[in-house]
Amino acid sequence: MGEVSAQPQVIIFTGLPGTGKSTLAEKLARTVGAPAFAGDWLMGGLEPAHAALGQLDRAQYLAAWFGLLRTLVTRQLMLDQSAVVDDVVSDGQFVLWREVTDQFRARLYLVECVCSDEAVHRARVEGRVRGIPGWHEVGWDHVERMRAETTPPTADRLTVDAIEPVEDNFCRVLEYIAAR
Repeated sequence: MGEVSAQPQVIIFTGLPGTGKSTLAEKLARTVGAPAFAGDWLMGGLEPAHAALGQLDRAQYLAAWFGLLRTLVTRQLMLDQSAVVDDVVSDGQFVLWREVTDQFRARLYLVECVCSDEAVHRARVEGRVRGIPGWHEVGWDHVERMRAETTPPTADRLTVDAIEPVEDNFCRVLEYIAAR
């Protein structure tokens, strides 16, 4: 993906907060020169509009936000350009991503980020400051709630563990993309 490719690619990083998906997504985006679209940054940008719109329920808000994310990536694909996505992705959403990439004959990759050591995971979440305008830092209670509400993807994917060094995981991501 680092060279000019006739086929655009969408690489999605998914996982609970604090599992390293943003770190890897941003590193890949910088390396290959593709934009990185992050769910948390979009939510931060939508927060003022959400307050102005009033009583959208959670499902409506999440549907609007996911639609915006897909629209941004679709625009990149229309330009024959690749994109990196940093977001928690359900199997149902992955099907929708597959539809978009198939429409533009783009390659689709899914990288699941996990952290197999709960103490390390919790420390990562509680110790980070991302500074996303309009958004808040999430706590361990949010991670536990998300763990209960979401299921790991079942689609073909690469799984990387945040207890491994970032550089090792990044090399695995590059190898995964190159091998497919």
